[in-house]
Amino acid sequence: MSIAKRRRVALLATGVLLPLPWVSGCSSSGDDSSPAAARQDVAAAARDRVAGTGTLRWALDAAPGTFNAFQNNADSGTQRIAGAVLPSLFTLDGRGRPQRDADYLEAADVVDREPKQVVRYKLNPKAVWTDGRPIGAEDFTAQWKALRGTDGAYWTARNAGYDRIAKVEPGDGAHEVEVTFAKPYADWRSLFTPLYPKSVMGDPAAFNDGRRRGLAVSAGPFMMRRTTGGTKSVTLVRNPRWWGDRARLDKLVFKAVPVKRRAAALLAGKLDLAEVDRATAERIRAAGQAPAKNGAKKQAAAEPSARHGAAGDQRTGERAAGDRVDQEQVAQGGRDAADAMRAWAEANASEKVRAKTAALRRFTVRKALEPAYTQLALNGTRGPLADERVRRAVARSIDRKALAELVLGPLGLPAKPLGNHLLMAGQQGYKDHSGAIGGKDTHAAQALLADAGWRPGPASDREKALGAGTDDEGRDGGRDTGRRGAGQGDAGRSERSGHAAAAVVRKHGRPLELRFVVPSGSGTAPLGKVGDRIARMLEAVGVRTKVVKVSGSGYFKDHIASGNYDLALYSWPASAYPATDGRPIYAKPQPAADGSLVVEQNYTRVGTDQIDHLFDQAIAELDTGSSRALVGRADARIWAAAGSIPLYQRPQLVAARKTVVNAGAFGFATPRYQDIGFRK
Repeated sequence: MSIAKRRRVALLATGVLLPLPWVSGCSSSGDDSSPAAARQDVAAAARDRVAGTGTLRWALDAAPGTFNAFQNNADSGTQRIAGAVLPSLFTLDGRGRPQRDADYLEAADVVDREPKQVVRYKLNPKAVWTDGRPIGAEDFTAQWKALRGTDGAYWTARNAGYDRIAKVEPGDGAHEVEVTFAKPYADWRSLFTPLYPKSVMGDPAAFNDGRRRGLAVSAGPFMMRRTTGGTKSVTLVRNPRWWGDRARLDKLVFKAVPVKRRAAALLAGKLDLAEVDRATAERIRAAGQAPAKNGAKKQAAAEPSARHGAAGDQRTGERAAGDRVDQEQVAQGGRDAADAMRAWAEANASEKVRAKTAALRRFTVRKALEPAYTQLALNGTRGPLADERVRRAVARSIDRKALAELVLGPLGLPAKPLGNHLLMAGQQGYKDHSGAIGGKDTHAAQALLADAGWRPGPASDREKALGAGTDDEGRDGGRDTGRRGAGQGDAGRSERSGHAAAAVVRKHGRPLELRFVVPSGSGTAPLGKVGDRIARMLEAVGVRTKVVKVSGSGYFKDHIASGNYDLALYSWPASAYPATDGRPIYAKPQPAADGSLVVEQNYTRVGTDQIDHLFDQAIAELDTGSSRALVGRADARIWAAAGSIPLYQRPQLVAARKTVVNAGAFGFATPRYQDIGFRK
């Protein structure tokens, strides 16, 4: 699946979820580790502990529009299914490191660097397509020609890497393929995954339209049997020609179930594995708690009261039967009070509610840090943010640690802010480069604003009236909005939230107000809270924010892609190949012939020639360590440009039936589909 397309899908799914010296002052801490539990949570089990039969039903966000992962309308469902039925020459481990897949490759190495880079692949001689034909050089050649970008008949999403290949040919030995590059390519391991048969790649019609309803020829542990409801349900069965470890499942059924309907599908027993939102995860956690003890049962007999969670030394009233709440237990506060409320609710619930609770108890929530991060984007082409000093002031106003704790802390995941745009904590080469711009510092932020001409000034009478008389949220064209920092009313709200509002900064009498676009709708509540917290942080340096909440696909199309925002929250997926996949996100926008700006995926429109040059060097450097060092230097420059501020790595929450093993929150790791199944 194309990275560009996958990024757009992720952005929408978030609730929208994109030789120079080191910059002085940037951190050089080599924090390249993260707790194992945060990287992956899949209920790992040895194959001999997995039942050798069964059908697993797995939720997809939507019905795949194609099964060709290299087309524009490919999505996460396309990628998931391709992983089960097609060759992946290199898979990823839990730290995002490419690993040769021995089912397909006996070896893959750079055998020449001069005069040109040559990679030799030695294929597993047992590897065959489902039609019985051995996987060979003709498949590699067809895929290269289809994806290199020189034949307009192929509707390809992106040609990164394939456009650097000069030729593909059989090697000297049996089952060998040699790929010669016209230009050195550091991320050569990203190519030919997934690998399609020549029957798909060798013909534009087959490439463009032939794979919209299925894959007739494949080469994975599973093969496609049928699709129903268009492609709303895709059934995979064991591949009888598979030469590797036999799949533990008889069938793997992928079902299109929107996130907002997954709780109902889980309750109805229609799914075994599904990524869920935080609300559904909390319902599962609450349902799965241990039965109440005797003391809690007494408490359950009492009517629940908000006083349970307020002060432990308060007593609740008596019920008609005369039972009293155990004061000692109430004194435990917090969690015990919540448990008591749940116990009372369950004791007084209807049979229908109890049945739902019992159904959810069959599931558990697997959680990990997703290989994706949420950022605050600053549009550098309009208004005050066109000035780098103002962007840096905004960055220095943000307490990123507090935001990470807000989102990740309640989930029990490491609540650390992300210090890198291109690598996640745990990936090789990860370093926190946020020092290139500096941490939260109100005085430094105000000094930067003053240097840019924005200084505190008195509010007009009208502004004071608006500030004292308006709510946090108003209405603007049907969209929820909030105006902060306008006067004393805002100062009072800010102080109550722990951030004292400063006088609004002005330039030539005009207040500094930024249009802050935030997604709304199902699953976006966490981003909404983050947006509110950021707005209050900006108040503390005298910056107003006009919060505009946007639902649906219009968030991306009408605001992010079009540049109709000052500040925005959205996410990018991480990559095992940052030199290739990072460049389009941070490349300097270029003017087109018609006067418009070509931004690729750089929706902040902030970039420099230095950043582009570092990416170009990194992508051509064949030594992995040296390439990652160049990527690190590019990241430090990206921080310094202050176009985007990484906040935190996103949480990944997956509801899994308790008997499901070797599946769940995969993090960076590629699923090993033949090992997924049910515990014996």
